[in-house]
Amino acid sequence: MKVLHIIPSVAQIRGGPSQNTLVLVKALRKCGVDAEIATTNDNGPDLLDVPLDRCSEYQQVPVWFFPRFSPPINSVREFAFSKGLTKWLWQNASKYDLLHVRALFSYASTAAMAIARSQNLNYLVEPHGLLCQWSMQQSTLKKQVYLSVIERANINGSQALRFSSLQEQQEAAQLNLKAPSFVLNHGLAIPELIPNARQQLRELLQVPEDRPVILYMSRLHPKKGLDYLIPALGKLAPQEFSFVLAGSGTPEYAAEVEALLVAAGIRDRTYLANFVSGETKDIFLQGADLFALTSHSENFGVAVLEAMAVGVPVLITPGVALAPLVAQHQLGYVAELDVEAIAFSLQSWLNEPLQAKQMGDRARQLAREKYALERVAANLKDIYTAILKRELISY
Repeated sequence: MKVLHIIPSVAQIRGGPSQNTLVLVKALRKCGVDAEIATTNDNGPDLLDVPLDRCSEYQQVPVWFFPRFSPPINSVREFAFSKGLTKWLWQNASKYDLLHVRALFSYASTAAMAIARSQNLNYLVEPHGLLCQWSMQQSTLKKQVYLSVIERANINGSQALRFSSLQEQQEAAQLNLKAPSFVLNHGLAIPELIPNARQQLRELLQVPEDRPVILYMSRLHPKKGLDYLIPALGKLAPQEFSFVLAGSGTPEYAAEVEALLVAAGIRDRTYLANFVSGETKDIFLQGADLFALTSHSENFGVAVLEAMAVGVPVLITPGVALAPLVAQHQLGYVAELDVEAIAFSLQSWLNEPLQAKQMGDRARQLAREKYALERVAANLKDIYTAILKRELISY
């Protein structure tokens, strides 16, 4: 089975969807799917230094990179137009049994779906949260017009829509799309445990070994609710704790976050880590005592799952699709998107360390049993087979 994943970017700066595509394609290849990626050399305001117009190995995955149109106008650049990708897809898409189109409202995904429709090819669409209510409320008129004029027909022409949570599927259902859909959660490559991660993190932060550490690890973006989390942390200021802010964003929003930290009185106990990966990321995750993501909307929340998998309790908000799971199994705290509610949960965590540890232990066991990447890849392989055989998808 030959499958092509199309996504506007695989750059780290683009966050979870890009990184999830890489790890999932790698897992699919291990379970017998001949999977590749077609994308642009987008890297936010910059460009990736990668071979263009040919297939090359990128993070142990075969990737076709094509040049992104890069004018000085940010909104045009963000659309990730690529003449080379268009031409290549038109000539080569039919060589694949199935196209797995990722993301929406971007040139690469729109072009891929339009070409698939015109050539009567099999394709699956994964919106990555872009059909959720919060996302659709941003640039509302532009997205409504785009959906009505272009994207609705593209989506309805697909063999299926893949959602990563029931919440995402339910919110998208309000758009009255006709394509059949299914829910299949994201998977996780379980990292090796670092025995002294707690000590290493505190040495990096230059704080005492018994200092509680709260970790935020995600993009710096208004969607993520830092304007709620940081003031809530400020209410704990008389107590001992350190806050790690690991993520990157636009210079303008990074400046807003800096101002929030100063206003909350916690700038001196905050460690700004920027984007982290590899062993450094593992040390942050495994050395922290609480993972916090108070987001307006997350169609899944891979970083939340990563924290759970290494035994760290989480503090999230109802907009994070994993919230029902966390609440049901008591894997952490689910607070309303409100400064006082978040502060109350933070105080509960500080006051009840034994309960927090038990939450983390339950989270580790559940995440490793239910969300192993190999299981998700095998399930997706079965779904690909069902689509190609025109069978009913049972996930």
